[in-house]
Amino acid sequence: MAGHGSTAPRSDGMKPRSAKAPTKRREGSVRIIGGRWRGSRLPVPDRPGLRPTSDRARETLFNWLQPALPGARVLDLFAGSGALGLEALSRGAREALLVERDPGLAESLRATVERLHAGDQARPVRADALALLRAPLQGRFDIVFIDPPFDGDLWAAVLAALPPWLADDAWLYLESPADLAVEPGPGWRLHRESRSRDARHALYRRSGGGAATLAGPPDDSASTP
Repeated sequence: MAGHGSTAPRSDGMKPRSAKAPTKRREGSVRIIGGRWRGSRLPVPDRPGLRPTSDRARETLFNWLQPALPGARVLDLFAGSGALGLEALSRGAREALLVERDPGLAESLRATVERLHAGDQARPVRADALALLRAPLQGRFDIVFIDPPFDGDLWAAVLAALPPWLADDAWLYLESPADLAVEPGPGWRLHRESRSRDARHALYRRSGGGAATLAGPPDDSASTP
């Protein structure tokens, strides 16, 4: 019998200690900040390019938008966790179309909508955003959120296809890298913007619309053009 410290092969009853399995990344979450679902957690699965808008940025955005939300039709084109579209519904929007290409994220969205009992207002759709915009219209929308994966460079193509889907006085939220000022082009007027370390957050209004601006609470992180 081999003594203690022997290099002899181990017997079948003495299996070598297996290497520790790599730790699986835990699913994260974001919360709905205001309205009837305030505090509800939305799961954020581990997906490349999935980058939910931060709580602070969403709170600022929805302070800007609050007067426009009651009764609004909302289009969330890169829905991900659904944080933007569902926050809008929580604060008084009438309905939201939540568009997500990734099958796992789309299924997670459906489960979240079911958990919130929001099926009469929120419609998750598994689709590519550009393909959807080129398909037959599903009505015109008062508020549109465009927050695509930053490495996809999708802003220009989406903005070019968007006009037929917009109400005359629509609002448009664009999120882009902090050093990239994406502009929607003629026909839009910048209402407010802010920047975080990682992103630029900008809210625009169609210049042919009705009221020139929304009266919102002062915000130190925002600038008015």
